[in-house]
Amino acid sequence: MELDINTLRSMATVVSFITFIGIIVWAYSRRNAADFEEAANLPFEQDWRTAIKEEDKR
Repeated sequence: MELDINTLRSMATVVSFITFIGIIVWAYSRRNAADFEEAANLPFEQDWRTAIKEEDKR
């Protein structure tokens, strides 16, 4: 088998596609769902220390 530039490009494409599919499977696995749900709600949570400091400023 001769390795020319087109063969290398094809191999890079296949490796990239497999990596992409792996990331998709990892992101949608049930094992990680709880962690991702917690991370998704972080912007909506308010740290109680920050809330106290904001009340003290008023």
